[in-house]
Amino acid sequence: MRSESARGSRWLKGAAWAVIAFLHVPLALIVLYAFSAEDKSYVFPPPALTTRWFGVAWQREDVWAAIELSFQVAAWSTAIALVLGTLAAGALARARFFGRDAVSLLFILPIALPGVITGIALRSAYHTMEIPFSFWTIVIGHATFCVVVVFNNAVARLRRLNPNLIEASMDLGADGFQTLRHVILPQLGSALLAGALLAFALSFDEVIVTTFTAGQQTTLPIWMLQELIRPRQRPVTNVVAVVIIALTFVPILLAYLLTRADEPAAR
Repeated sequence: MRSESARGSRWLKGAAWAVIAFLHVPLALIVLYAFSAEDKSYVFPPPALTTRWFGVAWQREDVWAAIELSFQVAAWSTAIALVLGTLAAGALARARFFGRDAVSLLFILPIALPGVITGIALRSAYHTMEIPFSFWTIVIGHATFCVVVVFNNAVARLRRLNPNLIEASMDLGADGFQTLRHVILPQLGSALLAGALLAFALSFDEVIVTTFTAGQQTTLPIWMLQELIRPRQRPVTNVVAVVIIALTFVPILLAYLLTRADEPAAR
């Protein structure tokens, strides 16, 4: 029995490492090709390594314009998601009314639908309402799925919040705003921060919804897609991909650490 258990454990560990390799080896190749001296095609292993493409990418104005636009879109989308997601979570966390589950499903639906469906729906809505494509059409499109991330984090935390704390605050003479500021928000803060970090990361590298809502605007993922189709300097695209990996890894890691740190307190 012990030998069979040990054999099964080795198989599970091997399968886990195989999945990790499947997910991360392509990322490692992107990093490797960012240092490749070959600028026309992908050759493995690269004939030589160089760091000059980082300098080339640094001097490309179109790269900086795309990064700036993506950062602004992600910041506005996250801010809108924080407000709407928190308000929705506060309304649905403890309230009991007919159709509450259906309303909750409608909030979660945008992130469950394929991005192409969301993009087509938004494009049709903009066309029907004669809204020209602009910076704000991208922000609205991204906010539709960023709200879901904030809502999920906030509603989960609010449902774990001890209602006796709110009742005690009211009994001690605090009004609604004071209870919100001194009791609810301190309990909700890390969940909102984690949701905001995840929402920012999702918005920063979103490409499908952006394709349908951007018009002539070029976010960083759209720029990368264009460079892959008609590359000017192929290694520059890999350099920018490395930058995206770094920029999105940090908020995701912080969100993971915040969520993990809250688990013992919740238990």
